[in-house]
Amino acid sequence: MAKRENLGPMITAALALVSATVATPALAYIGPGAGISAIGTFFAVIGAVVLLIVGFLWYPVKRLLRKKKDPMAQAKVADSSGSTPTKK
Repeated sequence: MAKRENLGPMITAALALVSATVATPALAYIGPGAGISAIGTFFAVIGAVVLLIVGFLWYPVKRLLRKKKDPMAQAKVADSSGSTPTKK
């Protein structure tokens, strides 16, 4: 007598493949409110990413460029470093 192989997983995979290829569309209606909400969410995410880039990259670079241009800002940084000026 020949040994029988366990065909359970193979049959399950074949049924899953057949049911995935034969699926019919749901023919459901989604109202305009859902579309407007999706568009609004998309623009909110894009805006958040832009603000993230501005906040973490552009603003510190802008501050560094401003310090290099303004000599008074450099003097203030030197004064606030804790060193006391000497009298002549």
